[in-house]
Amino acid sequence: MNKKRPVNLNLASLKYPPMAIVSILHRISGVVLFLLLPIMLFILGQSIHSEETFIHVKNLLSQPCYKMAVWAFGAAMIYHLLAGIRHLLMDIGLGEHLNAGRNSAILVIILAVILTIFLGIWIW
Repeated sequence: MNKKRPVNLNLASLKYPPMAIVSILHRISGVVLFLLLPIMLFILGQSIHSEETFIHVKNLLSQPCYKMAVWAFGAAMIYHLLAGIRHLLMDIGLGEHLNAGRNSAILVIILAVILTIFLGIWIW
């Protein structure tokens, strides 16, 4: 029996490459989109019923908890879109090498952070 195998594997102590981080966050952003989509569709549906419901939704969206939900949905959408484009480009053969994959992963993270900050400024 191999005595050098890990006894208690602590996933938080592992160092993940940028490509793995982008892939994991892409899946998480997909789950966030899946969970928040019904809320966003409900808000949109309420806003188009009449002028009164539009004003009510407008007042609701001025509250911090609703702003946070819209921001989370937008941030997940931004990240999922950028990472999805990266995955599609890799599927057609662009950026498959290690350096290109690492650089594109870092670029996706940086662009997502910048666009998410701009989205937060626009919402608040």
